[in-house]
Amino acid sequence: MPSPSWTAIHALPVPELKTIFDADADRLWKMTLSVGPLRFDWSKTHLTDDLLNAFHALALETDFAGRREALFAGEKINNTEERAAEHSAERGEGNAQSVAAAKALHSRMRALVDAIEAEALGPVRHIIHVGIGGSALGPNLIVDALGRDEKRYDVAIVSNVDGTALEAALDRFDPHATILAVASKTFTTTETMLNAASTINWMIEAGVDDPYGKVIALTAAPDKAMAWGVDETRILPFSETVGGRYSLWSSIGFPAALALGWDAFESLLEGAAIMDRHFRLADPTANAPLIAAFADLFYARVMACQTRAVFAYDERLRLLPSYLQQLEMESNGKSVKADGSPVDGPTSPITWGGVGTDAQHAVFQLLHQGTHIVPVEFIASIEPGHALDPAHHRTLLVNCFAQGAALMQGKANPDDPARAYPGNRPSTTILLDDVTPQALGALIAFYEHRTFANAALMEINPFDQFGVELGKQIAKSIEQDGPTGFDPSTMALIDLAGL
Repeated sequence: MPSPSWTAIHALPVPELKTIFDADADRLWKMTLSVGPLRFDWSKTHLTDDLLNAFHALALETDFAGRREALFAGEKINNTEERAAEHSAERGEGNAQSVAAAKALHSRMRALVDAIEAEALGPVRHIIHVGIGGSALGPNLIVDALGRDEKRYDVAIVSNVDGTALEAALDRFDPHATILAVASKTFTTTETMLNAASTINWMIEAGVDDPYGKVIALTAAPDKAMAWGVDETRILPFSETVGGRYSLWSSIGFPAALALGWDAFESLLEGAAIMDRHFRLADPTANAPLIAAFADLFYARVMACQTRAVFAYDERLRLLPSYLQQLEMESNGKSVKADGSPVDGPTSPITWGGVGTDAQHAVFQLLHQGTHIVPVEFIASIEPGHALDPAHHRTLLVNCFAQGAALMQGKANPDDPARAYPGNRPSTTILLDDVTPQALGALIAFYEHRTFANAALMEINPFDQFGVELGKQIAKSIEQDGPTGFDPSTMALIDLAGL
């Protein structure tokens, strides 16, 4: 049964976007907010004063402030796994003991970065980083976004167990000048450990002396890394309380720290800490992750929008939609609350997206004239990432802003319905001053806290992911016990593939 706050939210009228603007001369400044190097504009969403007030009532009803306090205090808010969620401690915000422990582990990582730069492991030009999920998506986003001009090493981040992915990296690297970073929280992840073993074999076949001496282990299970053959001095641990999809701030970020330099990695952490402090301390009426969560829940639960689209109008942020897919859908793709009771409405929308202006010529037809209502998020940088003719960046930004305006305004055409645009389609815009380590850190932390805010308001646990386990268990049973007892379709596929 819906709570009183949800009943009130559903009962409120939803005027058209143009009507909201016409009725409120202060609409723009009330719905925009700056946090550090980021500027948020929710004015083209359907959030009205009445809706915001109703959502603030929901926040009180669900004890949002208490849940947020528990997060930063290091309490065991991941109740199904009996652990805290302390990724913010990696940025210096949270439980004092956890912050101190994270700082010590960062110092250990920096010492190893310094040693590699001093060629303690021999001349190094290449880094192969093997991981999957959060152990790969975060580092890949950071290195791709920030390492285009100043990357000091060639980095290949390999996640797919398909050998084609690893082979592409091996073919372009010199095994005698390569280090292997193995990123696995448990140091047992099947795909990661198979890719790691194949990389070691590549080094052995090339005649590399002591291949295991070129391995860096990034893990919360250092004993398992030592048993695999990694020397203790080249193991970079991180805390069990840091979840995989929140782990790029820990030693999982090692390839970024090495490739971009320690100063850039520290700036990334500080940018995230800016957003941590904002989320923790800002008034609820001016709290960016919380307001974003209000919009998310409105479109998912009131307007029944099943997806949310994210378009980065900056090539440097091309991997952001993929990163957000895991962060949001693995965190909030749940059907029960933290107490085990069924949820009372939709949870995470399906996150998808792409890069502007490419996406305009691929999927925007559906956004403008399709039957689905899709909330759109535009992300752009005021400063360009290149030194070419300024016309490039001007055209990019003009297109970004024009799309948001067109989605809202629409265009009537009674004589030719095929050329009519309904309008009243919502969008949010996030502007970065530039794609710097600090700005990117703040942006990623914003999405983390937005994900948590959504979960708190829905009373679900965003820090477990049991849904990924069943398929893995079945795959292991096929590997270990052979294909028996499955449905006819699965048995036929296994037989056809010769497994």
